[in-house]
This record gives sequence, structure tokens and C-alpha cells, in this order.
Amino acid sequence: MTRFVEKSFSVRSIGQVESCYPDKFGTPRQPGLVPASEAFIRINSEFQPEISLQGLSEFSHLWLMFWFHENQNSKFHAKVHPPRLRGESRGVFATRSPHRPNPIGLSLVELVKIETDGIWVRGVDVISGTPVLDIKPYLRDVESKPEAKSGWTDRKSPSEIEVEWPQDLLQSLKAWQIKSAKPELQNLIEQTLRLDPRPEVYKGFENSDSAPYRTEHAVRFWDGDIHFRFLTPEKIQITKVIANAN
Repeated sequence: MTRFVEKSFSVRSIGQVESCYPDKFGTPRQPGLVPASEAFIRINSEFQPEISLQGLSEFSHLWLMFWFHENQNSKFHAKVHPPRLRGESRGVFATRSPHRPNPIGLSLVELVKIETDGIWVRGVDVISGTPVLDIKPYLRDVESKPEAKSGWTDRKSPSEIEVEWPQDLLQSLKAWQIKSAKPELQNLIEQTLRLDPRPEVYKGFENSDSAPYRTEHAVRFWDGDIHFRFLTPEKIQITKVIANAN
């Protein structure tokens, strides 16, 4: 029998993410859930992006490996509580939780554009400042498995949520959209909020008048903030638009 020897490895980032999501709150928990979400992956100059990215434009999607740099959990937990399971637990290796022995993330994203110092990608679930460990092209013929089972995630389907914009705030949004040259801004906001980014403790009390259940929440997008509240479990109302919040 081969004796197990624990090893440690050193890794270094090849670049950094500049995302439409500055903060963890509101950021999708999986890639592809918000097709309008975008990020620029800036590659460190030492890795010669103008050369090392050659040939990547032949692919439509890629694997993004990154480090959960804001993961504050220093203690290992064999079981975690995925938000979608509403309190149920699963073994950490049966989940996509960021709280892992090694906080490494893996996302399948769409390649949009290659520039001299990096790449634009879409369908992201990472925040600005995330260190990138590696980039690899997605190979459809060997990595697509339509017959694959998805375990407990197959049993949880997202609900349809309506996003309501007061007319004056819709005008503010359009002005922000034009000034920032982000034509997908409204889609980005609505697709993100429909995932219901609230912590579980706030859910299920939409008809209550007691705090904190009717409180407003805010999600940052690029350089602005969107404030919102739930009127019902299926309806969100935008309450404030703050463009260029930085």
C-alpha cells in the first residue's frame, strides 16, 4: 500500500478579475445564471498575454480557475449548508461552496473579446479583485455530458420574479447606461435580482411590516448601486438608482 504523504504547493495568480460585481452580495452563486454579467480578465504582463492568448479566439467558452480571496473561513468543515437547500447540509465535496480546504473556484464562462492585455468574458460569478489561477479552453466534444446527473441541484428550480421599475428610476437607469456605455446594464440588474440575492433569514416575510423583513437591500453593479425591496415573494420593486457611486 502506498503511504499517503501530505504535500503543500505554491501557486501564483496569472491575473485579476475586473467584474461588474464589486461585492459578494448579489454576485451569482454559479456561472451562466446571469448571461449579461461581464468581467475583464487582466493578465499580468510577465505572462505575455499578447502571445499566451493566441489561439484562444477559436473557442467560444473557457474554464476560469480562480482563488476565493475573500473566503474568511480558516477552519475546515466537512459539511456545509448550500443556500438553495434552506438549512439542509451536504458534504462539502458534494457542493460548489467556496468554503473548501483549498478555496479554488472553477467557472465556465463565455469568451467575448480578446485584447492585448486580457480577455472579456460573460456569464461570470466572480467579484472584482479575484485572483485568476489559470485559463483553459472548453472542449465541447469531451466535456459536454448531457446525460450527467446533477444530484440534489436537479430538485431545486428557481422561481420567476418580476422586477418593477418606477418610471423616474428607469430614466435614471437609462442615463447611467448611456454614460457608462453599458448597453446590457438593465438586463444585468434584472437577471441578477431575479436570483434573489437576499440571505435566507430575510425570505418568507415579504408581507410583514416588522423590521428587518421589509428593509431595502442594495447591490452594486460596476460603479453604481441599485436599491430594492420585495413586495411579494415574486415581485421586486426598485427603490433607488445611484449611478457613479464611486
